[in-house]
Amino acid sequence: MSNQSVLMLAGDVGGTKTNLAVFAREEGLRRPLAEASFVNREYPHFTAVIRDFLKEHPLPVKHGAIGVAGPIVKGRVEVTNLPWQMDAKELMEALNFQSITLLNDLVAFAGAVPVLEAEDVLTLNAGEAEPTGAMAVIAPGTGLGEAYLTWAAGEYHAHPSEGGHTDFAPRNEKEMALLRFLQKQFDHVSYERICAGIGLPNVYRFAAKTAGLPSEDDVWKEVNAATDATPVIIREGMKDGGCPVCREALRLFVSILGAEAGNLALKVLATGGVYIGGGIPPRMLPLLKEPGFLKDFQEKGRFTDTMKKMPLHVILNPRVALMGAARSGWQQL
Repeated sequence: MSNQSVLMLAGDVGGTKTNLAVFAREEGLRRPLAEASFVNREYPHFTAVIRDFLKEHPLPVKHGAIGVAGPIVKGRVEVTNLPWQMDAKELMEALNFQSITLLNDLVAFAGAVPVLEAEDVLTLNAGEAEPTGAMAVIAPGTGLGEAYLTWAAGEYHAHPSEGGHTDFAPRNEKEMALLRFLQKQFDHVSYERICAGIGLPNVYRFAAKTAGLPSEDDVWKEVNAATDATPVIIREGMKDGGCPVCREALRLFVSILGAEAGNLALKVLATGGVYIGGGIPPRMLPLLKEPGFLKDFQEKGRFTDTMKKMPLHVILNPRVALMGAARSGWQQL
């Protein structure tokens, strides 16, 4: 079978929404034939999402590659932060597809990193990239995804990780206080409890308590009434003259994200570069551009000089997860 003639349904299933697109190999990864986004809570299962998409875009698609937030075991996955179970064989039968590949969402995301171009990223540190060095990807969305790439047989291969669920390690008294605050709510305090869409409201409530914010504060009321408080906190924290407590929460979020990105870089020795993705970072770029973020990433004691050589980029292309899924799907064919 020629990959040139195969249409690929690429998917990116997160905790909040699902993005789908159809790619034709001859058109490349930057020009999908169709594309749409769906709110997950409006659907009982993933099959219903695909059926709605194909009803709106009736293309002759028989192959799919779907990135899913969660560990893939024997073609099955229980979606993290979402009450869905997905099975590749069951999806193939239900949709009458010839093949469906389920990928960890960050493996799909990382799969596009080797084909990113200069306009796809914001470079925070050019560093000194080794041509075949390992690369790391960290992506705060609804959850905190992590993955890495290694070079073998003439190309990069992406590998899954659940590093976002590792123990949060505070570095100073403020972060120690945040840990104690979160330990009263959770049996296990991971980085995802902080550096993700589900974590930012936790950081906001800590900042509000620390600041002695009164419960009648308008933003406090809006945050506590919202089904998803993260957009409220980002909106109020990023605008001029906005909520100072939201701003403090964002600064703490960004500082800890920088430290964890550096932790991941050390664990895989990412001399090829570190890429920050996900839906949240592009919404707070001014904070990521501040010197403090790079400092939080690089300051690793005796390995600080090593860290300064590591390139650090923020991914700006919103289709990267779909591009990576499609690329992986074609590779498997």
